[in-house]
Amino acid sequence: MKKQVFKVLAKLNKLCLPSYSKKQLDLTKATKLQLAIIGWRAYITMQSLD
Repeated sequence: MKKQVFKVLAKLNKLCLPSYSKKQLDLTKATKLQLAIIGWRAYITMQSLD
């Protein structure tokens, strides 16, 4: 059940949130909001893969 929720969240992230890797964003120049989005996407992805 928990894994399914994270899989749905991962799909929503892919649709709604920007992909900074495709834009080749430099992490040293990223704003705090951009870093938060990157962290959120990474957390959800890791939880959906467990």
